[in-house]
Amino acid sequence: MSITAAFVAPYSFDVSLRAVPSPTPESAAITDRRYKKWLNRFAWLTCGAALLLIFSGGMVTSKGVGLAVPDWPTTFGYNMFLFPVSKWVGGILFEHTHRLMGSLVGFLTIILAVWLWLSEDRRWVRKLGVIALAGVILQGILGGFRVTMMKDEIGIFHACVAQAFLGLLVVIALVTTKFWRGLAKQRIDSQKLASIKTLAIAITIAIYVQLALGATMRHQHRDLAILDFPTANGAWIPDTSTAALAKINAWRDARGLSDVTAFQIWLQMTHRFLAFIIAIAVIALALCVWRDVPRFTALKKLSILWVALVICQIALGAWTIWSNKAADVATAHVALGAVMLSFGVSISAICWRISRREVGRALPPAAPQIDPVSA
Repeated sequence: MSITAAFVAPYSFDVSLRAVPSPTPESAAITDRRYKKWLNRFAWLTCGAALLLIFSGGMVTSKGVGLAVPDWPTTFGYNMFLFPVSKWVGGILFEHTHRLMGSLVGFLTIILAVWLWLSEDRRWVRKLGVIALAGVILQGILGGFRVTMMKDEIGIFHACVAQAFLGLLVVIALVTTKFWRGLAKQRIDSQKLASIKTLAIAITIAIYVQLALGATMRHQHRDLAILDFPTANGAWIPDTSTAALAKINAWRDARGLSDVTAFQIWLQMTHRFLAFIIAIAVIALALCVWRDVPRFTALKKLSILWVALVICQIALGAWTIWSNKAADVATAHVALGAVMLSFGVSISAICWRISRREVGRALPPAAPQIDPVSA
């Protein structure tokens, strides 16, 4: 079960002021039937497997062993699933394991999509399952093309699609919880929630862009463009003039490091600057949640955990530089970024759910009322 899942357990909610019939045992039974415990658990299991797959892929890139197995879909001519364990050595171990984990995630996603299609009463949730299935197929094809075509651009796209795929799985897991259906009863000032929702969505988009920037730097397969932190080549604003670059590259050549360009330096500076902006925004969101919706326990916990995650992520980013991009540290940095994105997707989805419910309540009294539980 993923970290987000631990904070979407059912909480007590305020009762709406609008006159509505009291729930009967029959209606409660309907709600219980709509919630499928094992489907939800399987959805979270698929999320966890996808996160491990991202970690595995990050390790492959960090160690530079993406081409340790030169053929696809076979492995040195063997059927991928029949490749002898005795040959799982060196870089082959990481690349082959990544392929097997990708196959596992694909298998789990097929089961999830079929399960949703057969048992889910909400049409839009069934469609999410179909999109997830298409996404995992696309990921497998991209992974194969990365090997056969040897294009770093495909590797960057592969990494970005992986993060989006995880976010989609988190949404599916979230909307199949009792917690999601219970949000229909939550009473929150829509104006106060609107600013929180907008900020959460903006942060989530920024985190995704940040992950794309990180993927671009990692798939250049070069040494770090900037080797110090928090400064950059000894200054807060790096000098990337022709003379400065010549001096920097002469110093790097003497130490066997790859040459660096102004673009690579400013790419890393953009990554640092956006990290600072995201950290400030996450803290601001947590403060807004605690000030404007203090009785919404789940959202408060998620926002505080998001703050803790962004602090850990900045520390890992700094450690990545200080360790000269050690494979385990850099990969943990990638995986934690995926967890941060998952939190952003969860918080944004929760805010959207409640705001959508509030729009429904704003209908004129004569307008037909749709049971919000069906959403």
